[in-house]
Amino acid sequence: MGSPSSEDYLGIYLKDQLAAGIVWRELALRAERQNRESETGRALQRVAQAIAEDVETFELIMDRLGVRRSRVKNAMAFAAERAGRLKLNGQILGYSPLSRFVELEALVMGIEGKKVLWTTLGDVAGLRTRLPEIDFDELMVRADQQRAELEPLRAAAGRAAFRPEQPATS
Repeated sequence: MGSPSSEDYLGIYLKDQLAAGIVWRELALRAERQNRESETGRALQRVAQAIAEDVETFELIMDRLGVRRSRVKNAMAFAAERAGRLKLNGQILGYSPLSRFVELEALVMGIEGKKVLWTTLGDVAGLRTRLPEIDFDELMVRADQQRAELEPLRAAAGRAAFRPEQPATS
């Protein structure tokens, strides 16, 4: 067996990034469920839908490149997101202000990472030329829009968790 090729490395990278995308998608869906009937919940619903569409786009990229999904990595991603629910949040049971903040902050970090991902795939890996039907610039714009929608909610949730005397929007 020879050394891995650049295509092998790209396939490994894509499988890992798909698993990460699944974690962010599931986190967004969980956060949306926990915040239903609020401004935060409505924003999370829109962002969760956009993240799900981004995961579908990512799967399309993998399909076009002939990269098979890793059932093991994807199952581990689901398990990791579920395990993340067990973290301490300052309450024995239920959802706390810290829960909301941590979820929003994790989503914002994931969105920032996704912008780097789209740049890596489009420019560093050269997929703009190999997959001209994928608009990597538009994907980065979408990530900026997702970040812009969540950022004020993240900041408000942080104030509610760390400085409760400050009113927070929900």
